Amino acid sequence: MFHAVHRHRRRTVNVIRQIRLGAAALAVVAVTVGAQPRYPDKPVRIIVPSTPAGVLDNVARTLSLRLADRLGQQIVIDNKGGAGGNIGAEAAARSPADGYTLFIGFNATHGANLALFGKLAYDPVSDFAPISLLAEVPNIISVNPSVPVNSLAELVALAKSQPGKLSYASSGNGTSTHLAAELFKAAAGIDLLHIPYKGSSPAVAEVIAGQVPVLVDSVSSSAAQIKAGKLKALATTSPKRLAVLPGLPTVAESGYPGFQSTAWVGLLAPAGTPRPVIERLHAAVIEVMALPETRERMAAFGAEVTTSTPEEFAAHIRSEMVRLGKIVRDAQIRIN
Repeated sequence: MFHAVHRHRRRTVNVIRQIRLGAAALAVVAVTVGAQPRYPDKPVRIIVPSTPAGVLDNVARTLSLRLADRLGQQIVIDNKGGAGGNIGAEAAARSPADGYTLFIGFNATHGANLALFGKLAYDPVSDFAPISLLAEVPNIISVNPSVPVNSLAELVALAKSQPGKLSYASSGNGTSTHLAAELFKAAAGIDLLHIPYKGSSPAVAEVIAGQVPVLVDSVSSSAAQIKAGKLKALATTSPKRLAVLPGLPTVAESGYPGFQSTAWVGLLAPAGTPRPVIERLHAAVIEVMALPETRERMAAFGAEVTTSTPEEFAAHIRSEMVRLGKIVRDAQIRIN
């Protein structure tokens, strides 16, 4: 009888001890959770790898207008242009992975640049945590109004009649406009002379002035000049027609089925950013990009809202590095 009572008391003591230990553990968890600051509790910086007023900057500022409301904090745009976006990308990759520095990546920084430059100071895959795609920006093939062509087929015929003599302007070596043109040259089997400029503005100006006959540039830079009659548009490189120029056929409709080449823009964070922070940002970005006012603002400068999950964006980056790398190698483009 004595042993039974003793065993019972011992079991009771053990249960009480376990309850106390469990309560203590819960208290520690509660204190730890309570100590976690709410994200974000200070302004968030978005590094944009270009100068102000360009497509990347416009996308970032359009996003920031309502993202600040969703996060309850100020969004600071930090323009770090240069080296095809590499300067801004490196700065973002080296920033703390705490959710307070984000990056506007695009098809150069996270697509073509590794093939173009041969070596980068950052890794487009391992140094970043994708959040979401934001937009696609189509390119337009146009000509000076004096060029005697009125369709893409006629431009191809003219180019074939004088191989290597007809020139085209782009916004620079290795840009999406340059790669789109090289991809089209390969598809059409033509030889055009590339004249790179330092940005869209000088390229557009030179074609309007008649110094270069053909232009391959983004819809954001070309659309207004096309509507004003200063450029003659032949086709868009997007997979479907553009809302701003609904009468303009696609390259695919013009005899090259399946052809498409658009620039894309997305939001990323430094690798190692906590998953809950990525999820918080992703949810806020999806809400902002779905707003009618966001879509209207984007359409005004030729961008089309395109969102994704972080996983879809990561897969997109990997596939674009392969696709764009092939274009770069096939066209033997190199930037030292």
